[in-house]
Amino acid sequence: SRGLCRSIMSAQEQQQAQPPVPAAAASSEAAELDAANGYEAVVPHWFYCKVTDSRERWIPFSTQDSERLEEAHGSGRDKEDLVVPTSGGRYDVHLKKRQRVAVYWEEEVSEVRRCTWFYKGDKDNKYIPYSETFSEELEEAYMIAVTLDEWKKKLESPSREIIILHNPKLMVHYHPVATSDDWGSTPTEQGRPRTVKRGVENIAAEIPNGEPLQIDHLVFVVHGIGPACDIRFRSIIQCVNDFRNVSLSMLQAHFKKAQEQQQIGRVEFLPVNWHSSLHSTGVDVDLERITLPSINRLRHFINDTILDVFFYNSSTYCQTIVDTVASEMNRLYQLFLQRNPLFKGGVSIAGHSLGSLILFDLLTNQKAAPEEDEHREEGSRTTSSNRGTEEVKEILKKLELSEYCDVFEKEKMDRQALFLCTEKNLKEMGIPLGPRMKILHYISSKMEMQRGAEPGSPLQRDPDSTEDGRNCQYRDIGLGQVSANYPQLNYKPTIFFAFGSPIGMFLTVRGVKRINPNYSLPTCKGFFNIFHPFDPVAYRIEPMIVPDLEFEPMLLPHHKGRKRMHLGKAKSSPSPPAPSSCCSPQPDTDPSCLSELKEGLTRMSVDLKNNLLGSLRVAWQSFTRAPLPAVEAASTDAEAEAETGVEKQPDTKPDETPAAVKEEASLINVGRLNGGNRIDYVLQEKPIESFNEYLFALQGHLCYWESEDTVLLVLKEIYQTQGITLDQPLPGSQ
Repeated sequence: SRGLCRSIMSAQEQQQAQPPVPAAAASSEAAELDAANGYEAVVPHWFYCKVTDSRERWIPFSTQDSERLEEAHGSGRDKEDLVVPTSGGRYDVHLKKRQRVAVYWEEEVSEVRRCTWFYKGDKDNKYIPYSETFSEELEEAYMIAVTLDEWKKKLESPSREIIILHNPKLMVHYHPVATSDDWGSTPTEQGRPRTVKRGVENIAAEIPNGEPLQIDHLVFVVHGIGPACDIRFRSIIQCVNDFRNVSLSMLQAHFKKAQEQQQIGRVEFLPVNWHSSLHSTGVDVDLERITLPSINRLRHFINDTILDVFFYNSSTYCQTIVDTVASEMNRLYQLFLQRNPLFKGGVSIAGHSLGSLILFDLLTNQKAAPEEDEHREEGSRTTSSNRGTEEVKEILKKLELSEYCDVFEKEKMDRQALFLCTEKNLKEMGIPLGPRMKILHYISSKMEMQRGAEPGSPLQRDPDSTEDGRNCQYRDIGLGQVSANYPQLNYKPTIFFAFGSPIGMFLTVRGVKRINPNYSLPTCKGFFNIFHPFDPVAYRIEPMIVPDLEFEPMLLPHHKGRKRMHLGKAKSSPSPPAPSSCCSPQPDTDPSCLSELKEGLTRMSVDLKNNLLGSLRVAWQSFTRAPLPAVEAASTDAEAEAETGVEKQPDTKPDETPAAVKEEASLINVGRLNGGNRIDYVLQEKPIESFNEYLFALQGHLCYWESEDTVLLVLKEIYQTQGITLDQPLPGSQ
């Protein structure tokens, strides 16, 4: 490199020693020189190395994180042990050590590199960055070549590989191919050349912009049985990463207005791992002694996954599990507050499969404050009786009528006054018909709930019981629970989301025949039970609250507003659908559904054709991949026209009234477990899944991590507690 610097200096001295030339000639010569000497310093980008199955993969930091790292590097403070938070604060980069370290969970430390020059790898054609020191040498050689217009420069890398700079567009890298003998080896230019690129903009890397800095809400996610959480055998950390990424795209698509007005930032999702703590107790060694040697892999799989259910029903290991989950969530919460001292948002919790049951048992054993107990007995969800108009504002926000808050505040309406309102009063206040109906229905449902909670009510009280309804059902809801000391959480969750949950089945097996409609979780206001229709592990909750009424779960709207094979009969119909309605296409199937079906079949056939024997897992992945953006974008208008046309068709049967059915279904009183709102929500199966529900049963239980519909419901309910709604309500949403 010193020789290269001397070459530049000698070239500059020769230019200075030249005799003076006329001004016109000088200007033209300067222009030619500028064109020839068009050197611009390369813009670096920061990468980190991810090692998976002994294979290295270099991943770029987001633009936001890379700029922060470059700023810290440029300040000269990287010689200290400077720590820069990245990836939304979930990872710290130690600049001096060039290491990326996970903050909230245990993970292998990743190497970090400031990258400017890249070469194409042999195996997967991905570009790999050169080391920082060798990149500096390459940049120096490139600068000389551009400045002096002298190309075909040849450099030797530390691993004795040859790099030749032919011209700005053609730079190649040769493997060392030499024969070893007593005289040593000499690198040559033989072998297959590899492409060399300068600057990250020339390698077509997908670089995300970065995440919003503001965090509005925190969600802890607890996994189910086993160490793997999806069909690709990935950990809870990787699955929650997918869930978080989908949430960021859903925020951009459905909360764009609130983002532009800087009303919202994002929701943070953090994984909670209890499996490793359970299996580090030594129980695996004990199981190994008694496990038969035959069908070894299957037995190992059962020991590592299925037995988690039995462990949870053991008082010894149940205590280990609930202690781990509660202490881990408390630890993560305190650590999050330390790193985000300005955070003022709420906290929610989500559980998948067995994880949802663990959380449910924890929540049923939380201790509410005495004043909250008193209000709960009175059928009130508020925390204080003197909140006045603030209570009314909360009710209006829940009903998505926040724009009328000023009207009620002007009339000095508190909760008691609101419950005395008639339709005439609301009309005189200038409230339109639609909002009036919502408010009046809310008032009537709450009054009915309070009447149902009166002593002697057959729906709330066991005939032989002498205790009030709530205390009786609080005892019943814990009936059959494993004897354990359930820890207390350091916060009160806003909402509890259960994905593919067996809570209903476990309660029934424990002897709980029904849940008191007046029962609610002591410290958590909301509860949503979300499941795929083919999920073999999922069970409903609402029939345990309203056993005498047959009705379907709420159909989760598609995140793009279209329908998938559900036009024949509404899923949310109180009457059970025909046996073939969910397993075969209806005559009036949405054209967009057929398009999606065609894409799914095409992806499946291509995957199977290319690698029938060795890559069955890839074929499974094709079922869950989103359709190509170009195809979706091109068919949006056609989908809208098709759906509009279908909706405008006159009903030929008296029972096919989707709008009325959905309204009636959403108005069913399912008790206070979710604040009077519906609890059970079913996803729409994909077109290809409708052909054989048994084939897709396992995928149905593991689909939630990348389900846009699931993520959108979670975001909608979280932001609704803050008075923020979707840009446009989705068809069929509650």
